[in-house]
Amino acid sequence: MDNIVGKKSGLTWAVHISVVGLVLLWLFPTLGLFVSSFRTADQIASSGWWKALFPSEQNIALRTAGGEAAVQEGDLWVIEGNLFEVSGESAAEIVSFGSTPRATDEFAAGETGALRNGDVLTVEANGDYRLESDAQFDEGRGARVFAVATTPPEFTLQNYRNVLLDPDNAEGMAKAFFNTMTVTIPATIIPILVAAFAAYALAWMEFPGRALLIAAVVALLVVPLQLALIPLLKFHNGIGIGKGYLGVWLAHTGFGLPLAIYLLRNYMVGLPRDIIENARVDGATDFQIFVKIILPLSFPALASFAIFQFLWTWNDLLVALVFLIDASGETTVMTRQIVELLGTRGGNWEILATSAFVSIAVPLVVFFAMQKYLVRGLLAGSVK
Repeated sequence: MDNIVGKKSGLTWAVHISVVGLVLLWLFPTLGLFVSSFRTADQIASSGWWKALFPSEQNIALRTAGGEAAVQEGDLWVIEGNLFEVSGESAAEIVSFGSTPRATDEFAAGETGALRNGDVLTVEANGDYRLESDAQFDEGRGARVFAVATTPPEFTLQNYRNVLLDPDNAEGMAKAFFNTMTVTIPATIIPILVAAFAAYALAWMEFPGRALLIAAVVALLVVPLQLALIPLLKFHNGIGIGKGYLGVWLAHTGFGLPLAIYLLRNYMVGLPRDIIENARVDGATDFQIFVKIILPLSFPALASFAIFQFLWTWNDLLVALVFLIDASGETTVMTRQIVELLGTRGGNWEILATSAFVSIAVPLVVFFAMQKYLVRGLLAGSVK
């Protein structure tokens, strides 16, 4: 409470600062993934994502033209040209250069430097060079030049093409994305349908053992799902389900039902009793009351659980490993694919960043689109 009108108490300021800190703690990594997903591998290696809009310095390896391009000027043999054109690289501004990868700052751009073999090399900032030698150059590939170049900001959509639009890319996310959608959508809808009927029965129907069932639902909320994984898998194998989409749908349904029933039942209990009683007086059956009255009024609670279940199944790896993914790799999900990329493409940060952002983009859209229903559903029953 404000201790003085117009002034905030210390506790209020602490809460506000904590909220801002949590938002920033969540926002910066997400923004970093988003920016990095549009950068090239060289840009990521040369600077952090927060410098993506500014020029960056990169170590690049270039090459002069071969000996066949040499011309004789008096007692000297000379090769002239542009390093970027000869090497097939994008133009940049050279800051310094050298003859070895460890000595890229040996000579500044515009200076003339003596190489180890006695040749003399001059490199301008735009990449123009002049290589002089007392002896005739050998034909074949030219001399290697290692330089530090300032490159402008560069963004690309190629990362997303590689990750999403290349069906032949075994390390892409296209197949894993559709597999994840195939798991998540039914695993969200099925428990909602089952839990809605159960919640209505526990909230508005009188039958023996109702209180015991409510207590059992609450008790199941604290049971770790890890305890049931192996017994449930053995049961699936025993009845012939095995690993597959049906098995993972049933597993997610079973693990999500206690929370769904508990959340929906608490919301339905808080609905006005007069509406239900008037409908029964008018001759409506329980099914009609449920479909035409309870479900429309319970949409905030339904949407609230849908968000929870969608985020859980979308980000799940453990249940998918146990009940879905097999050795063929045809049923892999996005979380599993990212784990594989960490092992096989640990140095390709542009691919990892793009894959990670793709994996969080859909949950972000779902959350922000339905967050108002999430708040209303969570507050259901808290105030009478």
